[in-house]
Amino acid sequence: MTRIRKAIFPVAGLGTRFLPATKAMPKEMLPVVDRPLIQHVVDEARQAGIEHFIFVTGRNKSVIEDHFDRQFELEMTLSERGKTRELQALSEDLPGAGTTSFTRQQSPLGLGHAVWCARDLVGNEPFALLLPDVLVQHPQGCLAQMIDAANAIGDHANIIAVEEVPHERVSSYGVVGVGESKGKAFAITEMVEKPKREAAPSNLIITGRYILQPEIFDILARQERGAGGEIQLTDAMLQLMSRQPFYGLKFEGRSFDCGSKIGFLAANVAYALERGDIAGEFRAEISKLIGQP
Repeated sequence: MTRIRKAIFPVAGLGTRFLPATKAMPKEMLPVVDRPLIQHVVDEARQAGIEHFIFVTGRNKSVIEDHFDRQFELEMTLSERGKTRELQALSEDLPGAGTTSFTRQQSPLGLGHAVWCARDLVGNEPFALLLPDVLVQHPQGCLAQMIDAANAIGDHANIIAVEEVPHERVSSYGVVGVGESKGKAFAITEMVEKPKREAAPSNLIITGRYILQPEIFDILARQERGAGGEIQLTDAMLQLMSRQPFYGLKFEGRSFDCGSKIGFLAANVAYALERGDIAGEFRAEISKLIGQP
């Protein structure tokens, strides 16, 4: 059985597509209904059994660290006002002592560099990587499905979550080639970054959830800068693929690219509509807005 205990969350990005909202607030703290983006992703990891949450941060990201810490003044005020439900919710969201770590990516050198920055905190064991820009709406969550797939395959399995997009959109994503099936997963034969439509090996794109073996760190340490002058994770994965198998999992559920305004707004609507406490009233308000000329 593949035991995945640790997860990396790269949260050092500037969030320029959401300026001016992200001028003073990290994009990872933008709310989807009433929970920050990063909280939704941590919830998914915790549901999958992750025990250690590793955040790769940058400048002006201290509020993320504060979010996953206790705020005694707030707790005291809630207690004095008898708001036990809110107090309990804060307690349930709080990670256990010693289960969160924060490390700094001092230069914006890309996703591969952010992953490498967490090498000493991960150590010599397989780990999960979750991009906080991506939310996956499914009762089980995406990462739990990936861990199930990894357990079915066996040791030393690198797993990448993939999903279908229309063929005319493949040039905007990393695309994988499809090989032999292995349970619910399939062998990845190639990975191509932003291919032309006619050259794409499939219409299955990399979605923002990974299970990777620790050998990726040695490759990243020697990785030359690629596209955009950054250390690209895909380049390192291609090197690792020559030594270890990679598998794709077409997960169940719907993903939202919350790095885009449309994806972020769609996520807010979708998550609100599955909330029993507000769904009915919210649906009525949407109907009013849509019915306006």
